[in-house]
Amino acid sequence: ELPMADEAASGVETDIANLVEGIKRIGKQSDDGSYEVTFGVVFKDEIMEQQLESLVGSLKAAKKRGIISFEGQMLLQGVSDDVIIKLNPTGA
Repeated sequence: ELPMADEAASGVETDIANLVEGIKRIGKQSDDGSYEVTFGVVFKDEIMEQQLESLVGSLKAAKKRGIISFEGQMLLQGVSDDVIIKLNPTGA
């Protein structure tokens, strides 16, 4: 059996993988291979809502790893709907 920390870490990795797939599915691809989508579109996506334990947590974890980038520290529904989330080319 996995210790709790390992289990949580693998859950985060799964969530990030699902997030990346989701951004590729609903985002627009740029010439450099990156994908862009607004937080509002991600937040309202039913598939990601079902797949991800915590959307905001997954976004923060992916940003910390350099997989995605967005302005600011926190993304909040309504307030942050127009914030662009960019899936960096290396994450894509």
